[in-house]
Amino acid sequence: MDRYVLLVKAPRGYDITPVREELREFLSRTHPELKVEAHRCIGLTADVVILHGDGVVLIKRKHEPFKDHYALPGGFVEYGETVEEAALREAKEETGLDVRLIKLVGVYSDPNRDPRGHTVTTAFLAIGTGKLKAGDDAKEVHVIPVDEALKLPLAFDHAKILRDALSLR
Repeated sequence: MDRYVLLVKAPRGYDITPVREELREFLSRTHPELKVEAHRCIGLTADVVILHGDGVVLIKRKHEPFKDHYALPGGFVEYGETVEEAALREAKEETGLDVRLIKLVGVYSDPNRDPRGHTVTTAFLAIGTGKLKAGDDAKEVHVIPVDEALKLPLAFDHAKILRDALSLR
């Protein structure tokens, strides 16, 4: 069975029961061969702690949530992509660097870690090479000395991820 998701973004606490029933009724009438189910979705992301030069790479976010805050490079995993592939792609898109993943830092799944909704991230420790260039969702990209980076108020739970990654070195 192939599965497709019709993404409905609703405000927190919104009762989608009537919408679900309308969709179920409409599709059972127009496409009786399809089965309709509604499940709340969890987003899957990959984040990367990139060691580069004498520090760690942080981006300044271009968009909300946490616009203008420092964060680790990362983003949503695309369909058909592994978390490792997503980590490499996001690192390149946001920092311009080529990275080599060296270690899994962990999986972070607190339902409240992202104000947009329940998002689970897989975080990696990596070595970056190349020239820094902000792109995609990054307004700026910087290499920040580790001791300074640990003191910054980072977006999401990235301070915890950074501390956990640095404890693995």
